[in-house]
Amino acid sequence: MPSVTASRAGRLDGIPIGELSRLTGVNIETIRYYEKIKMLQPPPRTEGGRRVYGPTETRVLAFIRRGRELGFGLEDIRALCSGPGKLCAALGVTGDLDGHRIDQPPFRLILPKHPSAHTVGRRIGITKAPEVPWRFGVTGSRFLSKPFPQT
Repeated sequence: MPSVTASRAGRLDGIPIGELSRLTGVNIETIRYYEKIKMLQPPPRTEGGRRVYGPTETRVLAFIRRGRELGFGLEDIRALCSGPGKLCAALGVTGDLDGHRIDQPPFRLILPKHPSAHTVGRRIGITKAPEVPWRFGVTGSRFLSKPFPQT
């Protein structure tokens, strides 16, 4: 199966769930499950009620699938996606590396020996998912746009 690169994903617009499944290697029922648990935002629907997906959903699914292949659980992947640009800022990734696979040099992924403490808090600012009232972060991380309230 060919990898979904940013350039390939950018050419996709309004594709049905079966095509999305084929492109990303993610089963149709799994795509629906990811929508249900809010790992993937619900896509727009046609007048007939069919889901139509675009480049954002394609990239998100490819990222989730690759993370699962590398041994990350869904909650780990959700934590990696805790905010726009936070993962890139934490890793020092710039636009020069756009399109590079994260499991190949110059990147090196190492699972921690002990899991980090995670914090859950209320979502802040403008969001594409106002119905999802929470956000995740690593306790004490400097890569948060706004610190979590102290409990």
